[in-house]
Amino acid sequence: MLIQNQGKNHHHNSNHCPGNCERKRASIQNKHGEKLVGILHETGSKELVIICHGFRSSKDHIPMVNLAAAFEKEGISAFRFDFAGNGESEGSFQYGNYRREADDLLAVVQHFQGEKHYVAALVGHSKGGNAVLLYASRQNDIQIIVNIAGRFNLHGGIEGRLGKNFLEKIEQNGFIDVKNRRGKTEYRVTKESLMDRLTTDTHAACQRIHKNCRVLTVHGSIDELVPVNDAKEFAKHIPNHKLEIFEGSDHEFTSHQDKLASVVLNFVMNGLPECRRADRLIHSRY
Repeated sequence: MLIQNQGKNHHHNSNHCPGNCERKRASIQNKHGEKLVGILHETGSKELVIICHGFRSSKDHIPMVNLAAAFEKEGISAFRFDFAGNGESEGSFQYGNYRREADDLLAVVQHFQGEKHYVAALVGHSKGGNAVLLYASRQNDIQIIVNIAGRFNLHGGIEGRLGKNFLEKIEQNGFIDVKNRRGKTEYRVTKESLMDRLTTDTHAACQRIHKNCRVLTVHGSIDELVPVNDAKEFAKHIPNHKLEIFEGSDHEFTSHQDKLASVVLNFVMNGLPECRRADRLIHSRY
């Protein structure tokens, strides 16, 4: 892993670390040989929380930065990173990539486990919520999962981005170019990447999550991108699940950042094994 001290931190007013923490830029290779770039908020704790961004977002966007800072303030190390094809990471952007992002996450988890960190929790926002849940459905090594505004129904929300009759169009041309209001192409959706999304079975993945794994879903009641009903579906199908719906909150939790950080932090802290919690308290005194 390549590591260097972190300079400017976008979308966050301060680069000051409380206590003895340090922010370092880190680069981890995924199984395709691509470098995944992230920021490690190193507090010296054994525990580490990994934070995943959503669709066409990055490690430097809210709420990833705010969540990492909240854990850092509590003396718990956090790592926020860019999936392949996003932010500063290598690779090309793909529309679907649900399974591949779960693979990226596995590479990150294994890296830190190899460095003797105890990966205590995985936190994902939006599409990142799907990545952490897919990870939990395949592995059973992390017992605390936080899904913030993830999408249960992956067939939903496509028409809004790709237009009506998107299946016919993609069959005809093999791809759809998604343009912004000025008519500039923002990204291309290939038939393969659309099929990746349509064949990712969230329902089956949720049922495969082990009952020892505690899952929190947080969703805003006025989420304009992912309907709040999706959160209720997660609650129905995940064996050990807690649901928190924030009244009046949008998809990015714009006016509820402090509340979001507090709810996520409490859920993770309450799930830490007793011995880990005691160990962390000893660290935080010095």
